[in-house]
Amino acid sequence: MGPAAPLPYRSPWMDDELEDLQRLAATFSREIFANIDRYSEQHQVDRDVWTKAGELGLLGLSVPEEYGGSGATFAHEAVVAIEQAKAGDDSWGFVVHAIIVTHYIVAYGTEEQKRKWLPKLCSGEWVGAIGMTEPGAGSDLKRVSTRAVRDGDEFIINGSKTFITNAGHADLIVLVARTCERDKAAGHKGISLIVLETADLDGFERGRVLQKIGQHGQDTRELHFTDMRVPVANLLGEEGRGFYHLMEQLPQEPRPRVHRRRIGGAGREARGRAREVA
Repeated sequence: MGPAAPLPYRSPWMDDELEDLQRLAATFSREIFANIDRYSEQHQVDRDVWTKAGELGLLGLSVPEEYGGSGATFAHEAVVAIEQAKAGDDSWGFVVHAIIVTHYIVAYGTEEQKRKWLPKLCSGEWVGAIGMTEPGAGSDLKRVSTRAVRDGDEFIINGSKTFITNAGHADLIVLVARTCERDKAAGHKGISLIVLETADLDGFERGRVLQKIGQHGQDTRELHFTDMRVPVANLLGEEGRGFYHLMEQLPQEPRPRVHRRRIGGAGREARGRAREVA
């Protein structure tokens, strides 16, 4: 009798529940990739991709159940990001929506904010984005120039953002803005996070679709704000401590992105070579 066939490798952090999710995410990601040429031409996925992801429970995996999530862990979100990469898809902005935006609201939102925003993000009714990068500052948070000035119970916001993932579909944007004068609070001081609800928001404009070297199917645009009024109640976390809130979350954010790009790049290269051989 010959030796037993080796068991398939399973990562030590995987379990049966994660493997079930892995199969679901793999099927969904392959469905997205099947339309990658069309998404690349229109520079975004179809809007119903988000609602279907919500119906399947792929959004808000680590969000507590009382706010519409699954109450699972970051490992569950990582599984979805990995399967998206393995399918070769770089068009669906899952990581920004589900691993960045929702995490900020869970971490810094008030009870009222969580109950207002998280269920819509978890269901896919709303799409989330984060407005950080600026035309004149890149992603250097100390040089943010978008200004939010208090006027009674509102902020008046002026400025621009660029290379914003999910900007075309975004219903909710976590905006990085300076809430006090640069000379009074230089560098990282005076930066705050303000949530924009984009529907019928006067002074909010979606700018041009950005032509990129890669990731053509990803929804990436400029955003412009002109005397845009947003309730002070939409301040996320403490005023003037936005830089610290960002630093607390940023260490986790790049990991799924980096792994997804490495896996996805290797997969696309392998498929390209296979076609050449064929």
